[in-house]
Amino acid sequence: MTEQMQAEIAELNHRLEEIDDPRRSYALVLERIRSYRSRGQQVPEPLTLMERRLARECLIESQGR
Repeated sequence: MTEQMQAEIAELNHRLEEIDDPRRSYALVLERIRSYRSRGQQVPEPLTLMERRLARECLIESQGR
């Protein structure tokens, strides 16, 4: 993973900390993943892990837990 990717992920983490709604966070992460894919780049593993974690949070919240 390049330094630029690491910086982008760090910046994204910072933005996610400021968002209270996991659905908004999930949408933001998906947008970033699509951006990587549209440029033909491999999605960094930390970004994939973020997406999975947020998907779980959204599911839990939708079930009222």
